[in-house]
Amino acid sequence: MAGAKGIISHMRVAILDDTHRAYDGTAGVRRLRDRAEVRIFTQPFGDPSVLRGFDALVANRERTRFTRALLEQLPDLRIIAQTGNHVYHIDLAAAEERKIIVAKATGGFCTSAAELAIGLMIAVMRQIPALDREVKLGGWPTPMTQVLRGKTLGIVGLGHVGRHVAKIARAFEMNVLAWGPRLTQEAAALAGTESRELDDLLSSSDIVSVHATLSPESRGLIDARRLGLMKPTAYLINTARGPIVDEPALCAALANGRIAGAGLDVFDAEPFAHQRR
Repeated sequence: MAGAKGIISHMRVAILDDTHRAYDGTAGVRRLRDRAEVRIFTQPFGDPSVLRGFDALVANRERTRFTRALLEQLPDLRIIAQTGNHVYHIDLAAAEERKIIVAKATGGFCTSAAELAIGLMIAVMRQIPALDREVKLGGWPTPMTQVLRGKTLGIVGLGHVGRHVAKIARAFEMNVLAWGPRLTQEAAALAGTESRELDDLLSSSDIVSVHATLSPESRGLIDARRLGLMKPTAYLINTARGPIVDEPALCAALANGRIAGAGLDVFDAEPFAHQRR
């Protein structure tokens, strides 16, 4: 065992795209540092040469795209450990050719994404951030705002998180519709939802909440045409992945009053650039 630990201690591990500064000081990283050299990147690494010499990379979400060109610049890389169980951003053929192991984090999900989606619905429909800002500036706004009860919620992607959102939504006495590329009527019913085709779901819902996985098929899934199907009084919530929604099309829909509002936890480029509005 001591010999094995001695070998591991020569490993170099890089944790990428820790924009929330969540890793440093955690028990897992402390244990890893007992056995290997660990560097945490809290900003995009920029020049790929800074990753040369690392044996292992821990990738957060899909923030770094592991193309063939990038992998070819990392001759020492032996493993990519991916948070989440999707690796559409990794050139798997190139990784296999270079004998790089791609490890996915499977076996569980976080309820926090579902709770955040519900929180964003309430925040945007009740105008909580805007009204809080006005009161702090000395105003006393008195708008009539929307409630969740009785509204129709359309869930795009009825996986673990989507099903938990449906469960919470039913407690608010909402009518819940769902769509997924392989969703069956039976699976939808078991989750307390009604299966609909995507276009029908978009045109029927008061709130659309995105919980699909990012893949080549889902990239740009909610585009200008589909945003145009939504009611002018409807709201879009996205806590899944930014590129699933066509961001310029969404900005245009909001600017033109085509939909009532949006609550977003994800964007095309993360971290969100300061100059963008």
